[in-house]
Amino acid sequence: MTDLGFKAFDADNHYYEGLDAFTRHVPKAMRERCVQWATIDGHQHHIVGGKLARAVKNPTWDPIALPGSISDYLRGNPLGQDAIELMSAREPLPACYIDRDARVEKLQGQGLESVWLFPTLGVLYEELLKHDTEAVTTLFGAFNRWLQEDWGCNYKDQIFAAPYISLCDVDWACQELEWALQQGARVVVMRPAAVQTRDHGLRSPADPMFDKFWAALNESGITLVVHASDSGYTTHGYVTDGFSANISGGSFAPNIKHFNIERAAYDFLITITYERLFERFPNLRVASIENGAEFLPDLFRKLKQSSNRLATAGYFKEDPVESFKQHVWINPFWEDDVNEVAALMGTDRVIFGSDWPHIEGMPTPLDYVAELDQFSAADQQKILRDNARSLNTPQPL
Repeated sequence: MTDLGFKAFDADNHYYEGLDAFTRHVPKAMRERCVQWATIDGHQHHIVGGKLARAVKNPTWDPIALPGSISDYLRGNPLGQDAIELMSAREPLPACYIDRDARVEKLQGQGLESVWLFPTLGVLYEELLKHDTEAVTTLFGAFNRWLQEDWGCNYKDQIFAAPYISLCDVDWACQELEWALQQGARVVVMRPAAVQTRDHGLRSPADPMFDKFWAALNESGITLVVHASDSGYTTHGYVTDGFSANISGGSFAPNIKHFNIERAAYDFLITITYERLFERFPNLRVASIENGAEFLPDLFRKLKQSSNRLATAGYFKEDPVESFKQHVWINPFWEDDVNEVAALMGTDRVIFGSDWPHIEGMPTPLDYVAELDQFSAADQQKILRDNARSLNTPQPL
């Protein structure tokens, strides 16, 4: 374990959902429209909204691939290894993936003081249900109750599990935020995507019809995370759509689907800035987690271009680039150039997240320290702890 002289705050940890995470609190009459278990060819699978979910082959998680098993592959595969072979090693499901007390003990051994904790499958299922608003709100209301019972929105000031929010029904979103605040939540999570509403079709998340929710979040002073998800992006026929990996000939094949996560975050973040969400709600803090950061130079360029073009019209009341940097925090992919991200955003807007224990994350969280060797000790502490600590502290109006 790396000795930093302090314990780090990991802003991107994950749990693996328990067997009844999507069913425990769903009313029996709604289960067919939400999530069910099915046995197909002797294997357990999720049926979501009446259709087979294909994001993972084994949603029971047991056995499970090793943390960070494809990390070197993602870095550029210096050893020339095959990703499918790297993922083939399995272990029995560790208790710390599904049990909060075991996770607290694990954090202590990893040199972490606290973590933000996010779903694995939970961020994928809104897309599969978006045609049925009642199913979305029923499922995620039930999922959040499971989350509080099994993990806790604030467990021992060490685990901060994020309730999932959808804007598909703004009244429900406000009620769910109020419930989350009552549980001591320090962060809530939503997917970076246009919002499929019941009566108004697809809408931007910054549409004034959602201002009731943004006003409540603005007043609460807690942080919104937009986390990598199934945001419903199409590949326009170049490859098969969907969130499951594209495998050809027994190995990963490069394709434009690999950019969908970054495209979704780029579109979400630039849209809420274009539509002046931060001008309307100046107490908002948004953290982009597990969405990468390579889109930032182009995003800043387009914000600057738009600001210049609209200067005489007085559209922006604030410089949109500066507004973005004031209200948004970025968790780069660990394989991104964090020095470039810090140069663009400032070291006080970069936050460390390991994606542990997922296969594409770090084998152990503090492996990330090696990426920060060009930063001063003070800036390392900002990125590894202080910035997330600040976001984790509510700033209510």
